[in-house]
Parts: sequence; C-alpha cells; structure tokens
Amino acid sequence: MALTLAQKIIKEHLVSGEMKAGEEISIRIDQTLTQDSTGTMAYLQFEAMGIDKVKTKKSVAYIDHNTIQSGFENADDHKYIQTVTNKHGIYFSRPGNGICHQVQLERFGVPGMTLLGSDSHTPTGGGLGMLAIGAGGLDVAVAMGGGAYYITMPKILNVKLTGKLRPWVTAKDVILTVLRMLSVKGGVGKILEYTGEGVATLSVPERATITNMGAELGATTSIFPSDETTHAFLKAQGREQDYTPLAADSDCIYDEEIAVNLSEIEPLAAQPHSPDNVLEVSKIGKIKVDQVAIGSCTNSSYADMMKVAAVLKGKTVHPDVSLVIAPGSKQVLTMLAQNGALADMVAAGARILESACGPCIGMGQSPKTNAISLRTFNRNFEGRSGTVSAQVYLVSPEVAAASAIAGVLTDPRELGEAPTVTMPEKFLANDNMVVAPAENGAEVEVVRGPNIKPFPLNTKMPETVTGKSLIKVEDNITTDHIMPSNAKLLPFRSNIPHLAEFCLTPCDPEFPARAKANGGGFIIGGVNYGQGSSREHAALAPLYLGIKGVLAKSFARIHMANLINSGILPLVFKNEADYDDIDMGDELAINDAPAQIAAGDEIIVENLTKGKKYVTILTASDRQKEMLYAGGLINYIKMQNQ
Repeated sequence: MALTLAQKIIKEHLVSGEMKAGEEISIRIDQTLTQDSTGTMAYLQFEAMGIDKVKTKKSVAYIDHNTIQSGFENADDHKYIQTVTNKHGIYFSRPGNGICHQVQLERFGVPGMTLLGSDSHTPTGGGLGMLAIGAGGLDVAVAMGGGAYYITMPKILNVKLTGKLRPWVTAKDVILTVLRMLSVKGGVGKILEYTGEGVATLSVPERATITNMGAELGATTSIFPSDETTHAFLKAQGREQDYTPLAADSDCIYDEEIAVNLSEIEPLAAQPHSPDNVLEVSKIGKIKVDQVAIGSCTNSSYADMMKVAAVLKGKTVHPDVSLVIAPGSKQVLTMLAQNGALADMVAAGARILESACGPCIGMGQSPKTNAISLRTFNRNFEGRSGTVSAQVYLVSPEVAAASAIAGVLTDPRELGEAPTVTMPEKFLANDNMVVAPAENGAEVEVVRGPNIKPFPLNTKMPETVTGKSLIKVEDNITTDHIMPSNAKLLPFRSNIPHLAEFCLTPCDPEFPARAKANGGGFIIGGVNYGQGSSREHAALAPLYLGIKGVLAKSFARIHMANLINSGILPLVFKNEADYDDIDMGDELAINDAPAQIAAGDEIIVENLTKGKKYVTILTASDRQKEMLYAGGLINYIKMQNQ
C-alpha cells in the first residue's frame, strides 16, 4: 500500500489502532520538549507519576518564555525545572540559549522521528521532516514516562507547491496564503503534507516557518519531506549523521489536496485580529506604523535576521517607530555578532532583545494605546500584545524591516533589488548552554520555591452532573481569553489558585467570582472554542473553579484533549441553534452521566430552568471515556497502576 510521508512515520511508531481517518490511534514518542510557561506544570505531573527517568530518546526543557524576572517567581520556576530535569534524565536549555522551536530545529530535530511538545508551535519540527505535534503538558509528561500519545487519526491534506518565490516574497507569505485559503479552523483533524516541485526551492528555515504557523490552521501538524536541502542543513549544523531521506510514495493517495503556486504570491499581511484575515500589503496601503517587532519561533532564523540586517544597513529607523529584534537562538545571535550584521541593526536604531519569545506572548514591548504594531509572529489575537486597543498585523521580516524605515506599512518590492542571503555551509555549533542530566539522578535535590503549588485534580464523575450556565461566549474564543498569558500572569503558571482568579476575565471580569459562588457549573461556547496556545492551564483553571463541562458549537483539538485530561466534559451541540436558547444562569443537568457516556456519543443535557433538553455530541474514544469517569488522566493512570 502506497503511503504518504506522515502515514509512513505514523506506521513506524504505531502502538495501537488502525490508520483510518477518525479512528483513535496511539504512537510512540521519540523526543519531547517543554518550555517554562507550560513546563513547570508538566514536570509536577511527571513527578506525580512516580517514574525515575524519562524513557524517550531525548527530552529537552527550554527556558524561553518567562525570562522577564521582575520578581522571584520566574527564577524559582527556572530553578525547579533545572533541578527536576537534572534528576529525571532531561536536558536543560538555559535562558539565553534560545526559543525552543528554533533550537530544537538547529540542534536536536531528526527526520522521521516523532516529537511531542507542550507548546502549540511544536510542528515547527515538520520543516525538518519530523512528525512534530503540540499537546498539553500532561500528555507530554505521559510520553516522557514511556506512555504512548493518543490521537484521532487525521486526514492527510496535500499542499502541492509549484513555481518559485519571487524576490521579496517569503515563506511567511506562503503560510498566510494557505491561511487565507483554509481559515483558522480549516486544518482541524488534518495533517498538512507539503509536496511538489516548489518544495526544493525552500530552505529548512523557510519550511519551518510554514509548518510553525500550521498551528494557526488548527492542524494536527504539518510536514515537509527530508531531502538534499535537509541534508545540507543538518551537515551545516554538524549533524549529518541524523539525516535520513524521507518522502511520500509517488502513487500515494491523499484525502484532500490544494495547490499553491509560489510564483503568484506577493507580500501579505494578516490584519487584526486573526491570522487568517489576510490581504496583500499593497492593497492595505501605507498605514502609519508605531511599532515593529521582529523575531519569534516563526521568523527568527539566521537567514531571516540577515535579510533584516541587509534592509536596515546604512538606514535609520523612522523616528515614530519603535523597532525591536529578537534573534531566535544563541547560535543566530552569535553569528550575527561575528559577521557584523548585528552592528548594522544596532546602528540603524533597532533595540536588540534576548533570544526568547518576549513580545510574542505579551512579555514586554506592549505597544502604546491604539498603536499599529507590525510583528513577524504567528498570532495577532486581540490583546495578546499586552495592549487591548492595539492593532497587530502579522508580516514577513522583509515587510517589517522596510516598514520600520519608512514609518508606514511598506511593500518591500519598492526597495529595488532584494538582498541575497545564502545558507551558511557551517553554522556555529556551541551547545554549552544545554545542561546534560545527572548520571545519578537519585542524588539530585529538586528545589521548589513558594510559588509552586499543587495542581488541581478532579474527582470521579458523579451519576448526575449539574450546575448553572456561568458564562456564554462567542466564536473563536482562544486560550488567551480562557487563561490570559500576559507579563503579569506568566510568572504564576505554577500557581493555579492565583491564575484561576483571571480565568475568562477578558470575556467577563466577574466570571471567577461567579464560578466560585455557584460551586462551579458550565461554560457555553461558540465555534472553535479553545483555539490557539496548547496551554493546559486553560483547562486547569476552570477545573479549579469547579467547571463540570463546556457546551460549544465546536472545539480546537488540543483544548478538547486538555479538557478530557482534566475530567471536564467537552460537549458539542448537535443542533447549533440550541446555543441561542441557553441563557446565563440557566440550571443544567446531565442525568445518568456515566451511563449516557457509555451508551454512545449522544449526551442529553437538560435545561431545568426552561424545561428543555439538548442533544450534544461527545467525541471521545473508549479510553477517553474511562478518563472522564475517573476524573481525568492522572486519576486514570493511578487506577491503571493499582
């Protein structure tokens, strides 16, 4: 049977199930990554499993999110992560070494391997030919302990690339094109597999930009073949031994296919407030720009930075523009410093940030009131920048640099001849900021600061699940809405009781108090509830507040899994019109809940206030149903081990 590339890797790692779209499968995980925003909780959960040492081929913990240490909390979390990873066989990437996805691509990614990361942009690794999937921290903790990762077998969507990018057109414009074609929910339940003659024209960092923002489509992951371009990249990184050629069979059959002609794309921008609100830069016009931010796991590679430096060289940033640049890794930053490109950036007036996520997650550099901010990032959700009134546009590094000089949104094609940047034959490989785990973990003492609190656990599902409708929200509610992730709250990612006080407050400031006053209840959501970041805190904070279930028109994949992991029912309205019928304060009940769940997919929710019944759909495997009965994955694992 002819197979796609993704199917080949899945088949090689298949533990259980059949590779039929819609069926639950489980796969063996070779590598994991965590970052400090999600990592503290993941390692607390790993410790709760009682496993001495990770069982993956390589697991790496990165410090790249909470690096603004305005109080003791971040530093305490960092010390906890460093010591707990040292004890349990996990490599530790120190703060300053770089953004997890950039460093993983440079130093640890291996074509054909599976990678599970507690960050939604883990699919970046697909640019290297990995099956790289973002998940909640608990799923990553289970994988580190040797457990399989369970997922619904996705459909495989072939994105066939033809032609070649014209000067000043970039990989960012490619993925924005795909987002415009498919929308932010167009990849749900799918793996995007890139094929065609156009693939060979794209470098590994360009491919990684495309797979990175596949997360914005809601896709399970995205993947490119591993070819001679991959070989050259790994050789330049001093990792030629990790190369394996990989491609789909020529006669394989895809579930769906779209075509993208690279030659027809022009510079694009995602307008506020969604990554799929895409329009040509030339059509948007020369709007005044207040801030430009260049970096993030999407566009912080060596090639990206060199192109930015070439545009800025000999110029001066417009006096009305604040320009900040964050190279993606210590490798990139050091190479820029050595070849003079960093000096060109500084001379032009750019402010150089450390190699970290920074502004992308609202950690510093929040723009002024009503600002227009151009960012080379992957998300422009309202308020994510730290300024609710800001208008954030997602653009390529070339558009960003040209606009920083001009002071207005600028099509870089107006600058004349595009700079030529070739991939180096040899990257500067220095892993001195990666700490190997202790040989004897038993001797390591794990350091826990006062900010680290126990994570909440659910209880066994009762016969009747009851509660009020506590909040009713619109379509495309993100995990940034559910559990805000700004500079003030990120230091408390290991303190769920504190975070819960801010749960869903961007939608309703009174929600936490109402949830506590009523002893929990239900959330009513629209389409694509829980899109965005993989942060399981968006399930843990509602769990702490007593949320029993979420009734929505549809869910984002990772958030639905995180809800089930926490023992919270994710129910989809069979009739979307029922959403309109429920008011805040309505008393809801699910009678004979365990029996209903066991009987099938349809769950009857009664509105006791209005005397009505709603049919909802629970999309869960038999294993996930057992997890819901037990009150979540941790309880389920404990029951299995008894």
